[in-house]
Amino acid sequence: MARPRQALLTRQRIIDAAAALIDAEGLDALSTRRLATELGVRGPSLYNHFANKDEILDAVADAITSKVDVSFFATHDWRDALRLWGRSYRQALVTHANIVPYLAQGPGRRPAALAMADAVYGGLVKAGWPPARATHIGALMRYFVAGSALGSFARGFVEDPQLYAAHYPHLSQAHRLAEHQQSVDEGAFALGLDALIAGLEQTYERVVGSLP
Repeated sequence: MARPRQALLTRQRIIDAAAALIDAEGLDALSTRRLATELGVRGPSLYNHFANKDEILDAVADAITSKVDVSFFATHDWRDALRLWGRSYRQALVTHANIVPYLAQGPGRRPAALAMADAVYGGLVKAGWPPARATHIGALMRYFVAGSALGSFARGFVEDPQLYAAHYPHLSQAHRLAEHQQSVDEGAFALGLDALIAGLEQTYERVVGSLP
Protein backbone atom coordinates (compact mmCIF):
# COMPACT_ATOMS: atom_id res chain seq x y z
CA MET A 1 0.00 0.00 0.00
CA ALA A 2 1.43 3.38 -1.05
CA ARG A 3 2.29 5.84 1.70
CA PRO A 4 0.18 9.03 1.74
CA ARG A 5 1.85 12.12 0.34
CA GLN A 6 0.41 14.34 3.06
CA ALA A 7 2.07 14.02 6.44
CA LEU A 8 -0.21 12.67 9.12
CA LEU A 9 -2.18 15.31 10.96
CA THR A 10 -1.05 15.65 14.57
CA ARG A 11 -1.84 17.97 17.45
CA GLN A 12 1.58 19.55 17.09
CA ARG A 13 1.09 20.26 13.38
CA ILE A 14 -2.21 21.93 14.15
CA ILE A 15 -0.71 24.01 16.96
CA ASP A 16 2.25 25.07 14.81
CA ALA A 17 0.02 26.04 11.88
CA ALA A 18 -2.39 27.95 14.11
CA ALA A 19 0.48 29.82 15.78
CA ALA A 20 1.96 30.75 12.40
CA LEU A 21 -1.42 32.00 11.16
CA ILE A 22 -1.98 34.12 14.29
CA ASP A 23 1.57 35.50 14.10
CA ALA A 24 1.09 36.49 10.48
CA GLU A 25 -2.49 37.78 10.45
CA GLY A 26 -3.78 38.11 14.01
CA LEU A 27 -6.31 36.33 16.20
CA ASP A 28 -9.27 37.15 13.97
CA ALA A 29 -7.71 35.23 11.09
CA LEU A 30 -7.93 31.93 12.95
CA SER A 31 -10.88 29.71 12.14
CA THR A 32 -11.12 25.95 11.84
CA ARG A 33 -11.95 26.29 8.14
CA ARG A 34 -8.95 28.53 7.45
CA LEU A 35 -6.68 26.31 9.53
CA ALA A 36 -7.81 23.19 7.66
CA THR A 37 -7.04 24.94 4.38
CA GLU A 38 -3.56 25.90 5.60
CA LEU A 39 -2.92 22.29 6.58
CA GLY A 40 -4.37 20.87 3.36
CA VAL A 41 -6.98 18.75 5.13
CA ARG A 42 -10.73 18.66 5.52
CA GLY A 43 -12.18 20.63 8.42
CA PRO A 44 -13.57 17.62 10.31
CA SER A 45 -10.04 16.17 10.55
CA LEU A 46 -9.19 18.83 13.13
CA TYR A 47 -11.89 17.54 15.44
CA ASN A 48 -10.03 14.28 15.88
CA HIS A 49 -7.55 16.34 17.93
CA PHE A 50 -9.46 19.38 19.21
CA ALA A 51 -13.12 19.81 20.07
CA ASN A 52 -13.32 23.41 18.86
CA LYS A 53 -11.43 26.57 18.00
CA ASP A 54 -11.10 27.58 21.67
CA GLU A 55 -9.21 24.38 22.44
CA ILE A 56 -6.81 25.15 19.60
CA LEU A 57 -6.27 28.67 20.92
CA ASP A 58 -5.62 27.31 24.39
CA ALA A 59 -3.06 24.86 22.99
CA VAL A 60 -1.27 27.61 21.06
CA ALA A 61 -1.27 29.89 24.11
CA ASP A 62 0.10 27.14 26.31
CA ALA A 63 2.81 26.22 23.81
CA ILE A 64 4.01 29.83 23.90
CA THR A 65 3.86 29.99 27.69
CA SER A 66 5.88 26.79 27.93
CA LYS A 67 8.83 28.67 26.42
CA VAL A 68 9.03 30.97 29.46
CA ASP A 69 11.78 29.97 31.89
CA VAL A 70 10.52 29.86 35.48
CA SER A 71 13.39 27.78 36.87
CA PHE A 72 14.95 30.88 38.41
CA PHE A 73 12.53 30.81 41.33
CA ALA A 74 14.09 27.56 42.53
CA THR A 75 17.69 28.73 42.22
CA HIS A 76 17.88 32.52 42.60
CA ASP A 77 17.08 35.28 45.06
CA TRP A 78 13.52 36.50 44.44
CA ARG A 79 14.76 39.81 42.98
CA ASP A 80 16.98 38.13 40.40
CA ALA A 81 14.31 35.53 39.73
CA LEU A 82 11.73 38.20 38.96
CA ARG A 83 14.11 40.03 36.66
CA LEU A 84 15.20 36.92 34.73
CA TRP A 85 11.67 35.55 34.53
CA GLY A 86 10.35 38.91 33.37
CA ARG A 87 12.85 39.02 30.52
CA SER A 88 12.10 35.45 29.46
CA TYR A 89 8.36 36.11 29.71
CA ARG A 90 8.56 39.24 27.59
CA GLN A 91 10.69 37.53 24.95
CA ALA A 92 8.10 34.79 24.52
CA LEU A 93 5.29 37.32 24.18
CA VAL A 94 7.12 39.73 21.88
CA THR A 95 7.83 36.83 19.52
CA HIS A 96 4.09 36.11 19.36
CA ALA A 97 2.60 39.53 20.05
CA ASN A 98 -0.70 38.90 18.25
CA ILE A 99 -1.80 36.35 20.84
CA VAL A 100 -0.99 38.55 23.84
CA PRO A 101 -4.63 39.73 24.29
CA TYR A 102 -5.69 36.10 24.61
CA LEU A 103 -2.87 35.24 27.01
CA ALA A 104 -3.70 38.30 29.09
CA GLN A 105 -7.07 36.79 30.01
CA GLY A 106 -5.33 34.49 32.49
CA PRO A 107 -4.16 30.87 32.72
CA GLY A 108 -7.57 29.20 32.66
CA ARG A 109 -6.93 25.45 32.62
CA ARG A 110 -3.75 25.60 30.56
CA PRO A 111 -1.04 23.38 32.14
CA ALA A 112 2.04 25.47 31.25
CA ALA A 113 0.33 28.70 32.34
CA LEU A 114 -0.71 27.16 35.66
CA ALA A 115 2.78 25.72 36.17
CA MET A 116 4.25 29.19 35.62
CA ALA A 117 1.85 30.75 38.12
CA ASP A 118 2.65 27.99 40.61
CA ALA A 119 6.41 28.48 40.26
CA VAL A 120 6.22 32.25 40.64
CA TYR A 121 3.82 32.20 43.57
CA GLY A 122 5.67 29.37 45.29
CA GLY A 123 9.04 31.05 44.86
CA LEU A 124 7.81 34.35 46.27
CA VAL A 125 6.12 32.75 49.28
CA LYS A 126 9.23 30.70 49.97
CA ALA A 127 11.24 33.95 49.91
CA GLY A 128 9.06 35.29 52.71
CA TRP A 129 6.39 37.26 50.87
CA PRO A 130 2.92 36.95 52.44
CA PRO A 131 0.59 34.95 50.15
CA ALA A 132 -1.57 37.96 49.31
CA ARG A 133 1.47 40.03 48.32
CA ALA A 134 2.86 37.16 46.27
CA THR A 135 -0.42 37.08 44.37
CA HIS A 136 -0.24 40.84 43.81
CA ILE A 137 3.32 40.60 42.48
CA GLY A 138 2.43 37.83 40.05
CA ALA A 139 -0.49 39.89 38.74
CA LEU A 140 1.61 43.05 38.58
CA MET A 141 4.29 41.34 36.53
CA ARG A 142 1.71 39.92 34.13
CA TYR A 143 0.21 43.37 33.57
CA PHE A 144 3.63 44.92 33.05
CA VAL A 145 5.05 42.26 30.74
CA ALA A 146 1.89 41.83 28.66
CA GLY A 147 1.57 45.59 28.26
CA SER A 148 5.15 45.94 27.12
CA ALA A 149 4.71 43.19 24.53
CA LEU A 150 1.35 44.35 23.21
CA GLY A 151 2.68 47.18 21.09
CA SER A 152 5.65 49.36 20.31
CA PHE A 153 5.79 52.87 21.75
CA ALA A 154 8.46 53.80 19.23
CA ARG A 155 6.36 52.75 16.25
CA GLY A 156 3.45 54.85 17.42
CA PHE A 157 4.98 58.00 15.92
CA VAL A 158 4.86 58.62 12.17
CA GLU A 159 8.04 59.39 10.26
CA ASP A 160 6.97 62.90 9.26
CA PRO A 161 9.00 65.73 10.88
CA GLN A 162 6.60 68.36 9.51
CA LEU A 163 3.77 66.90 11.59
CA TYR A 164 5.55 67.86 14.80
CA ALA A 165 7.50 70.97 13.81
CA ALA A 166 4.69 73.51 13.94
CA HIS A 167 2.60 72.37 16.87
CA TYR A 168 4.62 69.95 19.01
CA PRO A 169 8.05 71.50 19.60
CA HIS A 170 9.01 69.02 22.30
CA LEU A 171 8.52 66.17 19.82
CA SER A 172 10.93 67.50 17.21
CA GLN A 173 12.79 64.18 17.09
CA ALA A 174 9.75 61.91 17.40
CA HIS A 175 9.87 61.05 13.69
CA ARG A 176 13.13 59.19 14.36
CA LEU A 177 11.79 56.91 17.07
CA ALA A 178 10.82 54.17 14.63
CA GLU A 179 14.47 53.90 13.57
CA HIS A 180 15.34 52.99 17.13
CA GLN A 181 12.38 50.79 17.97
CA GLN A 182 14.31 47.95 19.58
CA SER A 183 16.51 50.13 21.78
CA VAL A 184 13.57 52.33 22.85
CA ASP A 185 11.19 49.48 23.63
CA GLU A 186 13.77 47.25 25.29
CA GLY A 187 15.26 50.19 27.19
CA ALA A 188 11.85 51.20 28.49
CA PHE A 189 11.13 47.65 29.62
CA ALA A 190 14.49 47.32 31.38
CA LEU A 191 14.03 50.67 33.14
CA GLY A 192 10.52 49.76 34.21
CA LEU A 193 11.57 46.34 35.44
CA ASP A 194 14.41 47.83 37.51
CA ALA A 195 12.07 50.45 38.99
CA LEU A 196 9.42 47.85 39.75
CA ILE A 197 11.86 45.56 41.56
CA ALA A 198 13.42 48.49 43.44
CA GLY A 199 9.98 49.45 44.67
CA LEU A 200 9.24 45.87 45.68
CA GLU A 201 12.50 45.73 47.63
CA GLN A 202 11.29 48.63 49.76
CA THR A 203 7.95 46.91 50.29
CA TYR A 204 9.72 43.68 51.17
CA GLU A 205 11.77 45.37 53.87
CA ARG A 206 8.69 47.05 55.28
CA VAL A 207 6.35 44.05 55.12
CA VAL A 208 8.58 41.02 55.51
CA GLY A 209 11.18 42.72 57.70
CA SER A 210 8.53 43.64 60.25
CA LEU A 211 7.23 40.09 60.62
CA PRO A 212 8.09 38.34 63.89
